[in-house]
Amino acid sequence: MSSTQPPIAVFASFSGSGGVERMLINLLRGFVALGQPVDLILVRAESPHLTRLPAQVNQIRLEEKHTFLAIPALARYLRERRPAALLAVKDRAGRAAVLARMLARTETPILLRLGTNLSTAMAERTPPERWLRYAPIRLLYPRIERIVAVSNGVADDTARIARIPRARIEVIRNPVITPELDTQAAASCAHPWLVPGQPPVILGAGRLQRQKDFPTLIRAFARLRATHDCRLLILGEGSGRAKLEALTARLGLAASVDLPGFQTNPYPFLARAGLFVLSSAWEGSPNVLTEAMALGVPVVATNCPSGPSEILDGGRYGPLVPVGDVAGLAEAMRATLENPLPSAVLRGAVAEYEQSRSAGRYLRALRNAANGAFD
Repeated sequence: MSSTQPPIAVFASFSGSGGVERMLINLLRGFVALGQPVDLILVRAESPHLTRLPAQVNQIRLEEKHTFLAIPALARYLRERRPAALLAVKDRAGRAAVLARMLARTETPILLRLGTNLSTAMAERTPPERWLRYAPIRLLYPRIERIVAVSNGVADDTARIARIPRARIEVIRNPVITPELDTQAAASCAHPWLVPGQPPVILGAGRLQRQKDFPTLIRAFARLRATHDCRLLILGEGSGRAKLEALTARLGLAASVDLPGFQTNPYPFLARAGLFVLSSAWEGSPNVLTEAMALGVPVVATNCPSGPSEILDGGRYGPLVPVGDVAGLAEAMRATLENPLPSAVLRGAVAEYEQSRSAGRYLRALRNAANGAFD
């Protein structure tokens, strides 16, 4: 691609250390590797993942720290810079992008990337709360040229909520498998439980919050621990730490469960685990599940909406357990530890999540949005 071509604009807010921020950096690295000029327009820039941002990406940090307050600044950018297309990351950025384009009076095509099964996340809210959440989506999403979902479950859910044709939504797998993944995984790991000769380690990872349902994982581990010599590590940080530590102590697991916090490089932990377990109540497309398989690590997951069933091909590549099923999760963990799938089979199952393949599909989707194509 020519370096003189107009840039692709990416509009996002980096406000943590989660999977969305990490996947966006992977995607931007993929764009750069394909020769695509990129402007990254940031509402917030508070994430350790930004240290991996390629130098070729032109950062534009807005003064406003709230997505909707940044609409005038985004409109100015659209008028002055005239990007080839705008990729908005997450729902709020997508809605703000539509309003900014109206204010700018430009024709910049918008592509919205969505990674959450929203109806499941909103299931416990009141009907008025759900209406307030869904109404602006139904008003603004029809004005977006193209929507990308990270899984078929997210795509189906979005089409229902937004009341738009499912054909307007394309599924593109996350750019999970990076060229440097194996090198990162081969780095040293200081945790004493992961040295050779130790009992197998079961690994969970993610923000310590309700969505990840780590209490179910800890309770299932307690059942497994009663008959099997193993240990549990949960990587990540969040507001639920105190409750998880209290549950661990109450179950008498203090010597066999550890929460070492957020890890800048979690892959040495993941690669050395005997089993990775995803216990989530809901997901979009769980990246760490894909990463575990890419490293050849056996996996177990809840059959939550949405993503795990697609990644595991309905259970072909790892057991799927009902959400919150402690006994079922414990049994699936036992069976997988005793009879794991070959590493090569697991790696082959997630080839579609390779960074360059995902980035190429995003660029094609952006071009289609610019051309008004809905193929």
